[in-house]
Amino acid sequence: MSNAASEITWLVRLLEEIGVQGLKSITLNCDNQSATYIAKNPVFHYKTKHLEIDCHFTRDKVMEGLISLSYLPTKVQLADLFTEALPSAQFNEHLSKLGMLQSASSLWGV
Repeated sequence: MSNAASEITWLVRLLEEIGVQGLKSITLNCDNQSATYIAKNPVFHYKTKHLEIDCHFTRDKVMEGLISLSYLPTKVQLADLFTEALPSAQFNEHLSKLGMLQSASSLWGV
């Protein structure tokens, strides 16, 4: 999440430098509810003893209003199509959401 927050920060600052005005808060979807709660709520610091600098960076960007975090269940994360091995039903569902069709090709030939 911190890598995405740093990329968002860089892109927003770049757009501001070239004159784009009126940028709103960027929504960052995450499938880890505890990570979103920790990043949104500064009171959690006493419960999580060893927070790394990445969490503090993300929390700062949330508090600045640059990004807003929202929970998105794992089953509907389209990025998982490119990063994880999925069951075939979920894989085909993600392909259809992207507008892609699975070809019925065969290595044996016709």
